[in-house]
Amino acid sequence: MGRPHGLDGGLYVGEPNPVLLEVGSLVHVCGRQARITRRAGSHRRVIVWLEGCFDRAAAEALRGEQLLVSRADAPALDPDEWWAEDLEGCNVHDGGRQVGKVVRMLSLPSCEVLQVNRASGGAALLVPLISDAVRAVDVERGEIDVDLRFLGEDG
Repeated sequence: MGRPHGLDGGLYVGEPNPVLLEVGSLVHVCGRQARITRRAGSHRRVIVWLEGCFDRAAAEALRGEQLLVSRADAPALDPDEWWAEDLEGCNVHDGGRQVGKVVRMLSLPSCEVLQVNRASGGAALLVPLISDAVRAVDVERGEIDVDLRFLGEDG
């Protein structure tokens, strides 16, 4: 959650998905469930009011917390889309060569990238989620095949 908006408990949402933040939607924040009672702002700067959050102090207490929705309430993903939590922990390889494990997905201005801790140690590898860099993703097996040559890792 972002900074409070006004005095009546409104909050800006960082990196909003407006489809999931409709009035009446159930969200999870700080281990509790709450309903969105009001929404304002634009698609890029969404402001929400949650039941039980009636003043600026309550909104300030939620600042920096994650606002989550149930996966069942989320729209279906396209075949080339994945949930970040499904990719975290996946083994990354280039063909038969082990590269490392995904520790998290980062949202950068141009695209999402996977932060991969290398099996051999050293600096983490950032893999953009684009078809030139990622050959295949198998969430069921927990494996991601990448093209190290495209990533500038010839050796």
